[in-house]
Amino acid sequence: MRKKMVLSGICCLVAWSSTAIAAQDTLGNSNTLGTIWPQIESSFPGFAAKDAAIAVALQEERALRSRMLPQMKMQAQHSYGTFEGSSGGFFPQPGFFNVSGNAGLRGSELAVNNFGSATVEWDLITFGKQGKEKESARTAVLRTETDKAVYLLNLKKLSSEHYIALLYDESKWRWSAKNAQRLDDIRRITAGLSAAGLRPAADSLLASSSYVQALGEQQRWTGAKEASLIKFLALFQGQSLDYRASLNRFLGLAEPKDGDVVQAMTDHPFLENLAQASTYHQLEAEIHKRSSLPTVRLLGGYAYRSSGIGQDGMVSGAWSDGFKNSTNNVLAGVGLTWNLSSLQTNKYKAEASRQEGEAAKALHEQYKQGMEANLSALHQEIRMQFARLKNSKLAVQHAQDAYQMYLARYKSGLIALSELLQISKLLEEAEQKHIDAAKSYWLLLAEEASLNSNFDFVFNNL
Repeated sequence: MRKKMVLSGICCLVAWSSTAIAAQDTLGNSNTLGTIWPQIESSFPGFAAKDAAIAVALQEERALRSRMLPQMKMQAQHSYGTFEGSSGGFFPQPGFFNVSGNAGLRGSELAVNNFGSATVEWDLITFGKQGKEKESARTAVLRTETDKAVYLLNLKKLSSEHYIALLYDESKWRWSAKNAQRLDDIRRITAGLSAAGLRPAADSLLASSSYVQALGEQQRWTGAKEASLIKFLALFQGQSLDYRASLNRFLGLAEPKDGDVVQAMTDHPFLENLAQASTYHQLEAEIHKRSSLPTVRLLGGYAYRSSGIGQDGMVSGAWSDGFKNSTNNVLAGVGLTWNLSSLQTNKYKAEASRQEGEAAKALHEQYKQGMEANLSALHQEIRMQFARLKNSKLAVQHAQDAYQMYLARYKSGLIALSELLQISKLLEEAEQKHIDAAKSYWLLLAEEASLNSNFDFVFNNL
């Protein structure tokens, strides 16, 4: 009676432990690749570089717009020097000093001069050049944004591949541990039968040899899964990761619907980037063409001048007298400038940009056709791979049932050890093929998601 109570207590304890472990698995293993992805996106350093490139393009666009506004220049001078020259007035550019005077003067040989001016230049007519420059600057911003989108898509694919590799190596490790446990059970049974004289000693050695080989295989996959975990954690600088629930989904039968994996690729970031590159080069060609045309500018200015030269022709060298005898001048005019020597140069530049635009357009069509063909082929391959996955899972179930039957017959002395080890080997191969099929299936889904630029199914079901 007491023995039955002890056994009942042990059974209850085992049942409670199993329930606790199952509850822990249910609550603690809710991670999917989709819940992990925001951590990768927020911490991966490459995004900072892409954001900086976008900020640079935006600043260049703003700088271009500011150059289209009227340009104002100011200068102020205070000089002390000779004054030989003739009467008149002018608007010097910044960096030129005013020393003009009248030749028929008397008094000091040196005079103090002060001069200040402000000019405004505004390109009124550029024959569409400024408009094309604005479009080109906006396209450059869009290109940097699609560059980031392409980078984001590639990182999603890389994260998916690393995560699949981690789940694959973990599954292989668990498979090797399970296989080692089976062979250990066979070794123990054989050792007991050999000790009882029911089996030859050679059987015990053979079972032990198989078990040791299985331990070596388990050690191999231990190193592989630890390496895969390090690689994946490096994507978001994490310290730990609970991916046990993903293991069940990895080996499960998640079949995507057609709507989940097939969509038009017109908005694919890579194709958008090529289209924007073609547009950008075409706009640059137009800018070079229009640069050969003249520019009509409006010029306005104001100048203030004072010197130590009085109206009576007397020159004073005193410093304070340089602020007397002031004059003021204003200027307004319209001018046309035309760099004729750049006509041929701009023609060559325009043709070069046009050819680059045509090359980008041709690449866009080439990659679009190739991606559509690959997507169609992948869709069919995924269907076949899913069928293979279902068959391999069924094969594992049958092999497990057969192994249990043959194990019972071996314990009863109805079959030899070699037959049991052969069945164990078949079960081992069936389990291994199922894991390999799962890896191939998810890698195909990741490749298709990259072509579709839509990782929702992979992120939500892995």
